[in-house]
Amino acid sequence: METQTQIDFLQRLKPVTALKILAYLDDSADLIRASAVSRHWQNIVVSNGLSKQLCITRFPQLASITRVDEVSHDNSEVSHNSVESEHRAYASLFRALTTFPQTFCIADPVSASSTDNYPQESIMLTLDPRDKILHRSSYWSSTGSDDPETPETLIYKLTANLCVITEINLHPFQAYFQSDFPIYSSKSVRFRMGHPKTLDELDHNFMEAQECADDKFNWTYTSPILPMAQENRLQKFKLPEPVVCIGGFLQIELLGRVQEQALDGKYYICLAHVQAIGRQLSPAFSVEFSEPSNGVSLKYDAVEFGLAMRDVSSGRDSSLSTSLLPIRPPS
Repeated sequence: METQTQIDFLQRLKPVTALKILAYLDDSADLIRASAVSRHWQNIVVSNGLSKQLCITRFPQLASITRVDEVSHDNSEVSHNSVESEHRAYASLFRALTTFPQTFCIADPVSASSTDNYPQESIMLTLDPRDKILHRSSYWSSTGSDDPETPETLIYKLTANLCVITEINLHPFQAYFQSDFPIYSSKSVRFRMGHPKTLDELDHNFMEAQECADDKFNWTYTSPILPMAQENRLQKFKLPEPVVCIGGFLQIELLGRVQEQALDGKYYICLAHVQAIGRQLSPAFSVEFSEPSNGVSLKYDAVEFGLAMRDVSSGRDSSLSTSLLPIRPPS
């Protein structure tokens, strides 16, 4: 029987041409398959960081990562920034960013720029799925302003310091206990995501102190300004592209006021519910910040990633949680 000679066509091409061909692969699974074809293909994929390039092209926020650490579970030395560990980490990260189940990603409130009546109208109430708590309407309210252009901000901590957020949902509050049942929405909204300037500053309880924490964060992503309707419903604001939040904090900026309260003639903004929907990447992935250089380390745990992918493959955790964060009713 005559045997056929197999030829690696990439080896017959100039290196730059071979690189361009493999760079067209737009899925980390395809890059992994390509790197398994031969040592030559593997060398092209790994040495040129194609998995990292793919991640950054699809999720530009990842360009701020300065190093990769692969977690060890057998007391061996942790792998720091080798090209092989970086390839594994970014190939796995891309799969996590695109296949991990979507869920509600807000963990805790951090601060509100103002609160009219604390704690009965606290930002904390925006995370409770109920419309009423102990027969009292559940909502956050700003203080009143004579200027309808006065903005407000709400800051939340996410469920992990590395998440990919796809949409943010806001429900303006309608005051049925006031005449004409006014709806206290804002004119428009804008979203920011980022990380604390220093971790020490987060030891302060901004919510109880009723202080604004806006200047305590570096906001690395800012969305376009999006219009809000003056309607009593959960309004969905889908981001133009999924956003990787490196650091785990979300700011909601409420721009402009539309409703004047008859009692005092001032303008207010009130929200009943807030949701951020996306993919939580921990414990398979997390980030650490180095002070004062602001370097960002990506921590990759291959064991946790394997467990998470097993759940994805089996269909477990494939849908959104059925409840939001349960909280204590106001005193």
